[in-house]
Amino acid sequence: MPLHPVFQHLIQLAQSAGRPAIADCTPPQLRASLDGSRAALGPGPAVGSVTEMHVPTRSGSVPARLYRPTDRAKGLIVYFHGGGWVCGSLDYYDGLARELVHHSSCALLLVDYRLAPEHRFPAGLDDAEDAIAWSFAARERLAGDAVPFVVGGDSAGGNLAIVALAALRQRVSCALQFLLYPVTDADFERDSYRLCSDGMPLTRADMRWFFEHYAPPGLWLTPRISPVRADDLSGMPPTWIATAEYDVLRDEGEDYARRLAEAGVMVQLHRAAGMTHGFAHFANLVPPVSELLQQLGQHVTSQCEDASLPAPDSLPTQEPRNDARNT
Repeated sequence: MPLHPVFQHLIQLAQSAGRPAIADCTPPQLRASLDGSRAALGPGPAVGSVTEMHVPTRSGSVPARLYRPTDRAKGLIVYFHGGGWVCGSLDYYDGLARELVHHSSCALLLVDYRLAPEHRFPAGLDDAEDAIAWSFAARERLAGDAVPFVVGGDSAGGNLAIVALAALRQRVSCALQFLLYPVTDADFERDSYRLCSDGMPLTRADMRWFFEHYAPPGLWLTPRISPVRADDLSGMPPTWIATAEYDVLRDEGEDYARRLAEAGVMVQLHRAAGMTHGFAHFANLVPPVSELLQQLGQHVTSQCEDASLPAPDSLPTQEPRNDARNT
């Protein structure tokens, strides 16, 4: 379907204003531009409480923000924000964090990992791994109960979530990973890079700029940066993925879903029609985004409720059902 009118309008406004492309900015300029646009997105829903805190890591600690629902938390989500490993902040992601808490009835820990180029690979990934391991052990304190554990992220944050969980899959019991338009590969020749770059908010040149700031080119195609290239994806948690129709990252996200399904992981794949990269922030402006976040929240709740049920010893074990599909 055509690009949603709200995104068409925003692209036209940016072009009329002569706003520079991401690849023409410095990291500080891009961070300031992103944070300056937050107010236009509107506030997120009210939640029970919001607490500023720090998460211990091997390199010291990183800032984080803990959101709790009004009622008892059904689970604990650890969430890694997007921004190409270069930008993104707790304040910019406040609205999306509140949407996720509101729709899932889970507590959510939003982690502000170290950013490139000041802290290049694997600094941000180290922070993600440490945040997941620490939060899993501390989930009773963070969520108020020993609730099921969920990990999520968008774009580069989705990349960190995937790679960190893969490293920790033998140590952390995760009920679900959910990913919004994740970075899973450094192949700039995929069809979505050719078809969905020109005139879009995220272009092929922008993604090369992000990768260049994040890590040396010789590492881009290794599984810890391009996780779709991992030899073994078995043992990953059940996964919910949303891609955007008009996004250079669309094909690699859908390829990752296919690889998970082939490895025996239960997957739900949703291609958001008419959407472009970063759509999750527009729940207040684009009704289909609000509807998709509601679906995601309901799925998180369902997975947490299923994980909370005691295993029925009298029932035979069933093989996992692969459910990779577009909706």
